[in-house]
Amino acid sequence: MAQAIQKITLNAGRDIPFNKLVLSQHNVRKTKAGVSIEELAEDIAHRGLLTSLNVRAEVDSDGKETGIYRIPAGGRRYRALELLVNQKKLSETAGIPCIVSKGETLEVEDSLAENVKRLDLHPLDEFRGMMALREQGLDEEEIAARFHISVATVKQRLRLASVSPRLLEFYANDEMKLGQVMAFSITNDHVRQEQVWDAISRSHNQDAYYIRRMLTETAVRTCDRRAVYVGISAYEAAGGAAMRDLFDEDNGGWLQDPALLEQLVLEKLTADAEALKTDEGWKWVDAAVDFPYGHTSGLRRFYGERVEYTEEELVRHDALKAEYDKLDAEYAAAKDYSEETEARLEELGNALDALNDRPYVFDRQEVARGGAFISLGVNGELNIQRGFVRPEDEPMVETDGGEADDRDDNGRSGDGVVAAPATGGVSINGKPVGIEESEEDDGKIR
Repeated sequence: MAQAIQKITLNAGRDIPFNKLVLSQHNVRKTKAGVSIEELAEDIAHRGLLTSLNVRAEVDSDGKETGIYRIPAGGRRYRALELLVNQKKLSETAGIPCIVSKGETLEVEDSLAENVKRLDLHPLDEFRGMMALREQGLDEEEIAARFHISVATVKQRLRLASVSPRLLEFYANDEMKLGQVMAFSITNDHVRQEQVWDAISRSHNQDAYYIRRMLTETAVRTCDRRAVYVGISAYEAAGGAAMRDLFDEDNGGWLQDPALLEQLVLEKLTADAEALKTDEGWKWVDAAVDFPYGHTSGLRRFYGERVEYTEEELVRHDALKAEYDKLDAEYAAAKDYSEETEARLEELGNALDALNDRPYVFDRQEVARGGAFISLGVNGELNIQRGFVRPEDEPMVETDGGEADDRDDNGRSGDGVVAAPATGGVSINGKPVGIEESEEDDGKIR
């Protein structure tokens, strides 16, 4: 004889006045985590209570119900409601949606079951929900405010829109990890994303860093000195595309057009070299991202002298130095830390540094025949080396007979040796700016 299937009876739901509810001592959630009570109260005030409280009727020693209901599951919601009552935003007799549990299970079991069986929302579902809100007109700040999360978190979730739908499907089916999906989000190129996934899915290395490396193998990091020198805004204004990595701690990214970046670097180096030559009067300025080792070999180096203090500057320097030394000695003898004294010492030190950081003055005749090198430092700053004279720019040396070395119009001396032609102006990577190199005759008819 077939056994009858026992039917399940669900616990009934009902509204119970707030002042008839009390927290159960058997609630297993003791550690604070997630959204604060204040934020949860704001959310309930905005959209109402989305999840009912789980309650059990309190009974006396005779087993009779007292009219009070204990809450083994839903303590944080109860505290948020209590806060709203204290703020006079909710009546203490307001009906609260509750599920009244019965049966032989224990209160602690109710609490444990609700928290253990709860499943956090999948990041992909968060993304889809936030996308729906944005399509309805909410921006990232509004979404973040409504759900009490950071704007960065919202932007990270919405960034998943840049990932290929095919890859998102893999992620939804647990065939891909969240870290891998986040790595793919640095670019909007779905074809390239799928090419990379198809390649790494057959290999043993599927780490997120490897995905980023493959996606950015022809790109330039935003922290690269060339990118810092040009500036991301200037690069993008010139039409350059950038990949952003919102999941990096430094919110880094990559520039996708290295050729454009190189062009912008050379253009800015040229402008900086022209400005240096014009402002300081050098005969020549050579600029490059890097110069080879020994690039100054064979050149004579001369140095300038620091500008002397004016009488007013000297008085100011002595006054600052005296105040700094006196305050520093007093602070060294003091026992307690003083934020005000620390700030004043730093202020005085900066003022002294500004006075001491004086420009160098070079001999005008040397500058007229000399030059400078401009390159990029490790942090994208300009590195300028001044005061070099090329052999061909050296002044004429008198012969033993006391007469100047005589050369004809072609630079040919009496012994038949031709002197190297003097060069000036601005050069980039050793090539004069604005001068096209002549094509060598290869014997072909053009």
